[in-house]
Amino acid sequence: MRQAWRWFGSDDPVKLDYIRQAGATDIVSALHHLPPGEAWTRAEVERHRDLIEATPQGRTKLTWSVVESIPVPDDVKRQGRNATRSIETWIASLEAVAAAGLKIVCYNFMPVLDWTRTDLDWPLPTGATALRFDQARLAAFDLHILKRAGAEADYDEATRARAKVIADALTDDEAETLTSTMAAGLPGRTTDVLDLDGFRDRLASYGDITPDRLRAHLIGFLEAVTPTAERLGVKLTLHPDDPPRPLFGLPRIASTADDYDQLFRAVPSTSNGMCFCTGSLGVRADNDLPAMVRQFAERIHFVHLRATRRDADGLSFHEADHLDGDVDMVAVIEALLAEDRRRPENETLPFRPDHGHRMLDDLDPNRRVNPGYTAIGRLKGLAELRGIIRALERTH
Repeated sequence: MRQAWRWFGSDDPVKLDYIRQAGATDIVSALHHLPPGEAWTRAEVERHRDLIEATPQGRTKLTWSVVESIPVPDDVKRQGRNATRSIETWIASLEAVAAAGLKIVCYNFMPVLDWTRTDLDWPLPTGATALRFDQARLAAFDLHILKRAGAEADYDEATRARAKVIADALTDDEAETLTSTMAAGLPGRTTDVLDLDGFRDRLASYGDITPDRLRAHLIGFLEAVTPTAERLGVKLTLHPDDPPRPLFGLPRIASTADDYDQLFRAVPSTSNGMCFCTGSLGVRADNDLPAMVRQFAERIHFVHLRATRRDADGLSFHEADHLDGDVDMVAVIEALLAEDRRRPENETLPFRPDHGHRMLDDLDPNRRVNPGYTAIGRLKGLAELRGIIRALERTH
């Protein structure tokens, strides 16, 4: 398996040399400076590739191996194949990355929101901080800040009561921070940045989108783009929903083994694959991750390794140490290695450590960090994962 690292471009506080020092050789990146819906050009892609791969004398070579992500525009999620112009633009971006030699493309199909958290610096007993999703804080935002019509029906009485206590205790600054965290998007987002009014309007535009309709739109999108991916030798990898369940009344349709099975049956091309994210899928107690690796082994072309730990309510969770969450990481890696050994050398699985803790020097309030994408937390995670991989390789 190839050790990879997500990099957000020249403005990323984690420099390329830091990634070399961490031991990664493969880069996961995208044209983050371009807004969703704008076509990528071959020149832009090659410029970014050359920035990554131009190796100073004596330094370890880095290779841009995975595009994460080409954003799927909002109208595709609402209209499916009828959003012809946006699909044509997406295909143009796909052709641009393929022309530059990139053969793995990650994307997601989460409506309105990308990955979502309620807290970016939740304190851990160690003194480090973690990303956290708190169901009651979500409800506090939804019911008392966003004031979404019909939101009360999505929460039980106990959650609504906790949400009221939380909302009443928020200062103006705390309410603004929660709003920014929920609605404005987090690092690597592939959705538009929205204010509260824009967020309400966008949610309302999905009023008639059921899970079955959203799934049909995803299948229509794949039927339109997969022939091009197949012709270009590109593997498309659908990232799971994060969290893997409906939020704000929006359906989610990439959360379970059954969700992926339906997509692979509908679009059987081997170019239609998945990004296996242990953190997103592991939030659901009913997802058996080692079994999912074995079930979809040939469809997995990219891997995110991180662990989450669920609270007693089964809905709230935080980002745990990479080996200490609810995910049986050793069993997952063992299953992934079994698939990796079956593949030719040029098709081995790239994986990256994901969502590290904020710790050590990264806790300095004057140090700029991307939430979840700190240098030291991911360095720790990669070292732990590398140790598991090395030990398993020795025993097989």
